[in-house]
Amino acid sequence: MKPGRNEPCPCGSGKKYKRCCMNSISKQHAALLDDIEQVAAMNPNLSIEELTIVAEQKVKAGNERPNPDFCGLSPTQMSNWLYAPFKELEGVTIHTPDDLKTSPVMRYLELILDEAMQGDGSFKATSKGNLPTKIVKQASELLPEFAVSQFERQISISEYAGSNEDKFNALHYSRVLAELAGIIYRRSGRYHVKKSAQKQYQTHGIQAFFIPMLEAATTQYNWGYLDSWEQDIDLRTFWLFMLWCLQSHGNTAQLIEEVITAFPDLLLRCPEDEYWSSSQSLGIIIESRFIKRFLEFWGFVAVAPMRQVNGFLTPDKVEVQALMKLVFQFRLEV
Repeated sequence: MKPGRNEPCPCGSGKKYKRCCMNSISKQHAALLDDIEQVAAMNPNLSIEELTIVAEQKVKAGNERPNPDFCGLSPTQMSNWLYAPFKELEGVTIHTPDDLKTSPVMRYLELILDEAMQGDGSFKATSKGNLPTKIVKQASELLPEFAVSQFERQISISEYAGSNEDKFNALHYSRVLAELAGIIYRRSGRYHVKKSAQKQYQTHGIQAFFIPMLEAATTQYNWGYLDSWEQDIDLRTFWLFMLWCLQSHGNTAQLIEEVITAFPDLLLRCPEDEYWSSSQSLGIIIESRFIKRFLEFWGFVAVAPMRQVNGFLTPDKVEVQALMKLVFQFRLEV
């Protein structure tokens, strides 16, 4: 429910809603109009066409000016990261690493492709349509090679090991991404690797699918698929901004504050309940969907879970991995 004008702003600033987020856009418009009125007053002979040019220049200058609410990014840069197609992203270069051994997603895809290549491009699915037990076992055995292996995990329904695909979230995620990316498909009870993908794999190895899999993860995959949160928050829109923030400081709490500052309207989609505030709910969703089931699945970070220290629970600690810095190289001055 949208807060009333005189109610506390849900962004947590302590101000009334009418004096905080409600007026952020109208204040920008008012400042722009004031500037144009001042130019018109000082130059009364300007034509409508000339005033239009002045307005366009001021809008462009404002859009390219660093915004402290965006951690120093300009509105133009932020707009590119939020809305540009994957191949048109600016201010960042996304590299395909030569070595993908530390990425669970890519190692699992490699197992799937190898199994298919041994069977003339396909292999039999289970009766439920899952990956066969052989691949599940091989994928489980890879856990010690990943950064997450240093932390204890529950194995009953695990992210990185399991007795079948239903109980192995990271493997299931990888298989779904491979289908979304158009690398594999299921037909007549078998998983098939597309002919074009077979040729790419034989020529370029697993690296051929890194960018297609990453694009599928950030543009097609439903990030809420593996959790039970009902909030309608599509964090995919903000993935590159959040990754840039986290890569720069590795602090989950700071990341959540930066997201709330940049996009306070997200809190409106996380109504308070008897257990969590709006900001706490949003933070939990960011940790689950973005950090643990995106960045960690890909091997970009490792998350040290909460533990007891002197009777108190410590927060999750995010350890940025070398792979993230190899893949994402930002070209920004803020």
